Amino acid sequence: MGFFFTSRAAARFLDGIGRPGVSTAALLLTAASGGGLVAYADSAAESAPEPSHDAPKKKVLVLGTGWAGTSFLKNLDCSQYEVKVISPRNYFAFTPLLPSVTCGTVEPRSIIEPIRRMFEKKSKDVTFYEAECFKIDASKKTVHCRSAVGTNLDGNGDFMLDYDYLVVALGATVNTFNTPGVLEHCHFLKEVEDAQKIRRSVIDCFEKASLPNISEEEKRKTLHFVVIGGGPTGVEFAAELHDFLVEDLVKLYPAIQEFVKITIIQSGEHILNMFDKRIAAFAELKFQRDGIEVATGFRVVKVSDDLITMKSKSVGEEVSVPYGMAVWSAGIGTRPVIMDFMQQIGQTNRRALATNEWLRVRECEGVYAIGDCATVGQRKIMDDISMVFKMADKDNSGTLTLKEINDVLEDICIRYPQVELYMKSMHMLDIADLIKDAIGDSHKESMVVDIEEFKKALSHVDSQVKSAPATAQVASQQGNYLAECFNKMEKCKEQPEGPLRMTGGSGRHFFRPFRYKHLGQFAPLGGEQAAAELPGDWVSMGHSTQWLWYSVYASKQVSWRTRVLVVSDWTRRFIFGRDSSRI
Repeated sequence: MGFFFTSRAAARFLDGIGRPGVSTAALLLTAASGGGLVAYADSAAESAPEPSHDAPKKKVLVLGTGWAGTSFLKNLDCSQYEVKVISPRNYFAFTPLLPSVTCGTVEPRSIIEPIRRMFEKKSKDVTFYEAECFKIDASKKTVHCRSAVGTNLDGNGDFMLDYDYLVVALGATVNTFNTPGVLEHCHFLKEVEDAQKIRRSVIDCFEKASLPNISEEEKRKTLHFVVIGGGPTGVEFAAELHDFLVEDLVKLYPAIQEFVKITIIQSGEHILNMFDKRIAAFAELKFQRDGIEVATGFRVVKVSDDLITMKSKSVGEEVSVPYGMAVWSAGIGTRPVIMDFMQQIGQTNRRALATNEWLRVRECEGVYAIGDCATVGQRKIMDDISMVFKMADKDNSGTLTLKEINDVLEDICIRYPQVELYMKSMHMLDIADLIKDAIGDSHKESMVVDIEEFKKALSHVDSQVKSAPATAQVASQQGNYLAECFNKMEKCKEQPEGPLRMTGGSGRHFFRPFRYKHLGQFAPLGGEQAAAELPGDWVSMGHSTQWLWYSVYASKQVSWRTRVLVVSDWTRRFIFGRDSSRI
């Protein structure tokens, strides 16, 4: 749940596009179903024709108002399109602060911004419907929706919309892994409503344990708060809950403070396993000092109304622990509408929609998917290795010199970013080091390679192909990138992927493939301490990092209204403490 810095434009466009007489070095890419031919050319770019003002605007339909959908809409030039938005909630929520909402550190309304307010300046170009999409029909280019307002007993709330371009940004749902009892007895932390329910449940547990007819054993059970899942969401919630208990609730309920207990159950060997190992170790040590129990190596197999049954992964023994409230934060799953759509287009047995590097859903014309509901399929260089060799071999000699390889290296790294990542991971300065490592120093002087040696040199680079994590930062960058593509799309008269074909075999590259830029992540650990993992292998932990967290989270709010509200909530908490009322 920890917020990841949003970046600037996720793709850079080559200088001179659309300007007559400007020469640009361009990467010629003929993309077909996510694959393609790579060539390199230098051409005099002619100005792309402007779209006719008399022609009807293309219809863009956006599903979802989360990080991905909102970022796309904020950066889209809506004057070029007829834009419609479908979402069951009429607001955007700053989800990284949901753990703070559960304990009253931040109020719910401080982290939400109404969608209509966000786009009031674009109101004539954007139409919003508070409804839920329950079916996507790509063959007919329509979506079926159901009103999220009022009842729908007779089906009058159902309606259908058509589109020219569809942007699917529906996010993900909770993944229970079909564990019995989770849906019935556990809280989740995906929406603002979830955080409000958790807040009421925490207060209810304390009020119940304060009743005069409750035994000590029942008090211990009622005040045992269990967090299932040791990722960022679970850890942040446990830290917030601990602060709420020791700073506020124990003062109001002094007679029962000795019965309070917080436990984190993690199936892996460490919590925060997606962070640097130093951060995971620091978090575990801090939680140990704070009295938060961390049970690693256990998988929850069943949840009843008063017991959580977990199984040790090492010895296979099952253990049942009583609890008063449980929060499930063990992963994300696929929404039913996305599963149905994937079956329609032949993407079965997947957890998310597969897109190409330009975020278009594979084999679907005009359909794009961004955020947690999608996964970007990065092209592997070994699939195109013969074609890349041929394009680099400009003199058709059947061999490549170091100069020929270096001439095309920049374009190769753009099309196949895993090449650059592999060289960095192996501490290689340039392509020469990569080739020497593969074929030996005997070619040090001449450095001429044939296609087999070229294949050998690049045979391991595809190991760096990794899916981007399901985080706010990724979703925001994808929305921003896709909006930039759409802003140029009508001038290109092409799909965002690939160049505008030119006569004489030359071309222009309008849109570089999406490339996620990781800009760091935070893990608030309570007690005014946090940990941060930033680019350049920089790890920061402690009180100073917490103040950095405050500044970053405040600056990343979507409006000045929410920014002021969040800062005022933090100030109020410092002065007056958290509110312990059930409301």
